[in-house]
Amino acid sequence: MTGWQTLFYKEVLRFWKVGFQTVAAPVLTAILYLLIFGHVLEDRVKIYDSISYTAFLVPGLVMMSVLQNSFANSSSSLIQSKIMGNLVFLLLTPLSHWHWFFAYVASSVARGLLVGAGVFVATGWFTNISFVAPTWIVVFALMGAALLGTLGLIAGLWAEKFDQLAAFQNFVIMPMTFLSGVFYSIQSLPPFWQAASHLNPFFYMIDGFRRGFFGKSDVSPWLSLGIVAAALLLASAVAIHLLRIGYKIRS
Repeated sequence: MTGWQTLFYKEVLRFWKVGFQTVAAPVLTAILYLLIFGHVLEDRVKIYDSISYTAFLVPGLVMMSVLQNSFANSSSSLIQSKIMGNLVFLLLTPLSHWHWFFAYVASSVARGLLVGAGVFVATGWFTNISFVAPTWIVVFALMGAALLGTLGLIAGLWAEKFDQLAAFQNFVIMPMTFLSGVFYSIQSLPPFWQAASHLNPFFYMIDGFRRGFFGKSDVSPWLSLGIVAAALLLASAVAIHLLRIGYKIRS
C-alpha cells in the first residue's frame, strides 16, 4: 500500500487501537440518550402517524453519532500530531495535499460509519425500524460523514492547541448538531425557529437520513441532497486549499 492508502491505514489503526474510547463510548452515550428521552417523551410526543417517538429518535441518534465522530477523528488526529511534534514525519513524505485530504476524510468516514452502525445495532432493539428507502440512508450517511470529516480537517489545521479545537467543537459543531432535529421535528417549532433551522446544513443531513427509514421528512430529500452536496464541495475546496498552501503545518 502506498500513498494515501498508507496514511488512511495509519489513521484507521489510530482510532481502532483505542476502540473502547472512540467506538464503544459513543455507542453507550447514544443508548443513554435513547433511554432517557424515549422513556420521558414516548407518550407525550407524536411526530408522524403510526411512528413512535422512540422509532423517530433512533435515526437521529445514529446520524448524530456519525457526524460527531467523523469530525472528532480528523480534528483530533491533526491537533495531536501538531502538539506531539510527529507531524513533521508526514511532511517529509512525498504525499500531496490530495493524499492528505483523501486519507483523513476517508478514515473519518470509516470511524463515523462504524460508530453509527454500532449505535443502530444497540438502539434498534428498543423499537421496530423499517427501511423504506435504503439509498437515502447510505447517501446521507456517506455525505454527512465526509462533510464532518472535512470540517474536522479544517478545524485541525486551524487550531494550534486543544482549547481552540474544543471551542470550535463546543460552540459550532455541538450546537448545530443538537439544533438540527435529532430529538424533534422542526414542524413543532415556532415560525422563527423553523426558518432558523433551515439555515442549518446539519438539519438537511439528518432529515434526509431519516427519510430513508420512514419515507417521511420535513423537506424534500432532493433539496437536502443539493444543500449537503454544496456544503461538502465548499468545505472540500477550503480544506484542499489549506493543505496545498500548508496552512499552519509548514511553518
